[in-house]
Amino acid sequence: MGRAPCCEKVGLKRGRWTAEEDRILTQYIEEHGEGSWRSLPKNAGLLRCAKSCRLRWINYLRSDVKRGNITPQEEEIIVKLHAVLGNRYIYIYIYSYRLICFL
Repeated sequence: MGRAPCCEKVGLKRGRWTAEEDRILTQYIEEHGEGSWRSLPKNAGLLRCAKSCRLRWINYLRSDVKRGNITPQEEEIIVKLHAVLGNRYIYIYIYSYRLICFL
């Protein structure tokens, strides 16, 4: 049973994304929003699977993805939360995100 595959794997590109593919994906999502990932590759004209498009957008192309090292302030927040919460990293993530974003 289970879920049907998101796409036909035949004829799809694999490996590194090109700058042109990134531009197409970004432009499509800016115009149409994050909607049906299954139909996005075909509608945008990309030869990638839906999962690949979704992961590329979420992990690399979104404008709110922070890049680079953490600041000393962010590190201090994480250390303090770890002292209180221990190894419950999901809670550390939730609280640190709220503290850092809304300071």
